[in-house]
Amino acid sequence: MDRARLIAADGRDVATVELATSPWVRARGLLGRSGLAPGHGLWLAPCRSIHTVGMRFAIDVVFLDRAWRVVVVAAELAPFRLAWGGWRAHGALELASGEAARLGLAVGQHLRFERERDDQVTRADLT
Repeated sequence: MDRARLIAADGRDVATVELATSPWVRARGLLGRSGLAPGHGLWLAPCRSIHTVGMRFAIDVVFLDRAWRVVVVAAELAPFRLAWGGWRAHGALELASGEAARLGLAVGQHLRFERERDDQVTRADLT
């Protein structure tokens, strides 16, 4: 699976993100995993809502619009719950529970991804 770095508007590295951009990988999501390491996440796009049915751990979900602006932060979403990013949401970033607050992610904040591929980092359109 491709990876990217999540970068804040001030240029700081926020997290390393796996890119779930195919239908099959998005459908599987985090199912079958025992958790997410701090500073790591899963990007689902396109995605306006997620569920944690069948998951074994709580997560934070950060929904972003097409301009890479945070539109919703669903913190500490327990297993067997739903989260909706709203009509403006284009994708969902799933992080370990508590990571959104630790990383300072908030509604209105601009983020960007830089794709990591073959030892090169390139600016990515992850739609």
